Amino acid sequence: MKHLMPITLRVNGEIHELLVPPWRTLLEVLREMIGLTGAKRSCQEGQCGACSVLVDGKSVNSCLYLAVEAQDKDICTVEGLMREGVLDQIQKSFVQKGAIQCGFCTPGFVVATTSLLNENPEPSEDEIRHAMVGHLCRCTGYVQIVEAIQDAAGQLKQQRGG
Repeated sequence: MKHLMPITLRVNGEIHELLVPPWRTLLEVLREMIGLTGAKRSCQEGQCGACSVLVDGKSVNSCLYLAVEAQDKDICTVEGLMREGVLDQIQKSFVQKGAIQCGFCTPGFVVATTSLLNENPEPSEDEIRHAMVGHLCRCTGYVQIVEAIQDAAGQLKQQRGG
């Protein structure tokens, strides 16, 4: 058991005390040790966005992010966006606009959208497309994804009373 480090991760508001090799990625720990499979393993090179999670509110590729680096940070996965079993507005917009297709890339897009709308609640189409660079979808032409993000931004603005 040498080469294991004790770490404490705060994921979706829950504390997880773990022993991990220092080279384990956050993606591996989330999927294999904590059991959260929303972030997907795909390219393992940070090129596809399928593994995206929020770390302190910013979207990161968890396949490139070491678990030990995530200590003392707030980690949110796509599973953590739901409240009491109810989809958040971004997730609802992705479903309503048909932006989910096969679903493999959807968690990464939803997480990236959450990060985008936290920083820029009213993005232009160009800003949306720029924010989604590095996220690959093989099913859509990205039109439904952009529409879903625009819809979510509009719905969230209404909910804020804007």
